[in-house]
Amino acid sequence: MLKNRVLLVLIVVGLAAAASLSFVTHAPNRLLSGQGVSWAVVLGAGRWLALLPALPLVVGPFLPQRRAAHLLIAVSASALAAALLWLAGDVAIRLADPSTPSARTAFGGAFWLIEAVVALAAADAVQRGISNPAARIGFGAALILPMLALIGGGAIDQLSIMKEYANRREVFATAVATHLAIVGAMLLPTLGIGLPLGVLVDRRARLRRPVFAILNIIQTVPSIALFGLLIAPLAGLVALAPFLRQLGISGIGVTPAIIALTLYSLLPIVRSTAAGLEQVPSAVVDAATGMGMTPAQVFRRVEIPLALPVVVAGLRVTIVQAVGLTAVAALIGAGGLGAIIFQGLNGSAIDLVLLGVVPLVAIAITADVALKLAVTMLRMRSG
Repeated sequence: MLKNRVLLVLIVVGLAAAASLSFVTHAPNRLLSGQGVSWAVVLGAGRWLALLPALPLVVGPFLPQRRAAHLLIAVSASALAAALLWLAGDVAIRLADPSTPSARTAFGGAFWLIEAVVALAAADAVQRGISNPAARIGFGAALILPMLALIGGGAIDQLSIMKEYANRREVFATAVATHLAIVGAMLLPTLGIGLPLGVLVDRRARLRRPVFAILNIIQTVPSIALFGLLIAPLAGLVALAPFLRQLGISGIGVTPAIIALTLYSLLPIVRSTAAGLEQVPSAVVDAATGMGMTPAQVFRRVEIPLALPVVVAGLRVTIVQAVGLTAVAALIGAGGLGAIIFQGLNGSAIDLVLLGVVPLVAIAITADVALKLAVTMLRMRSG
């Protein structure tokens, strides 16, 4: 009898991907489209045994919904994800030919889709099998270790994306550092402006409508348009005050990127701050006032702790949004992972694009999970 419809749907999607798409492709060079490598080549000579971890997933939809079954599915999904990665790397090693160094073996559509399905199956199983948020994240992080071990051990070094990384190791490290620095620099003005503005909106109800109207208008402006609109004013400002150039301010680069990202980030911060303060029970505030606390003490000791989970939830949205928008800022010379992505797009080098996209997604997911855990812990503490 069917017990887990979600897992069944994921299995069907994975099988459809395996049947209709290529697991890996092989091309004469990085610019040409590769030809799919057959499953017979991928799984030949007993390599199909690597897919044995898929068996618990196949029967998973029909297993009793117990903690042990969920953990078995999660561990099996982790093992299968690592096995698929090893199979792709193994094919690349076997197809590598010293006489054709420009040849490339790359992940195919089936690989990415099946890995996504396996990741979703693992996440669903962990969600069902572990209730404690911290334990859930810790267990989920442990599930990634086999794949990290394969990557660190060089099992996939012959794949195209790893060759792109090897050719741009220093550029890649600089791009990641720049990306994180821009997001971090954006947080300072965002919190410095957004938090007080959120408090003001909560305290002055008549300001709510105009403030949110302006912030909503900013959100509707396309990111690349906003980046472009800031170039001329900043260039004019630097022309009037040349000393600003010594501070690193210019019409292109990091400065307009940080300003635009700050403008985009104000709405979730202001809204979450106002919402957090608004949901503080009036009875609690009255009780604190009755105990002799001043308005400032009530704000610091009562309202802020109770509103903090909602504020951090807004910060989570802000950071994840900023990680993605920072990639677009590469178009105005801000650098970061977006520079690698657009370089790959301009050169029709898909694996170079992936070299920028994969860490971008990883950073966003890591930030989302970490702040989600922070929100949960704060709610448990305040509850």
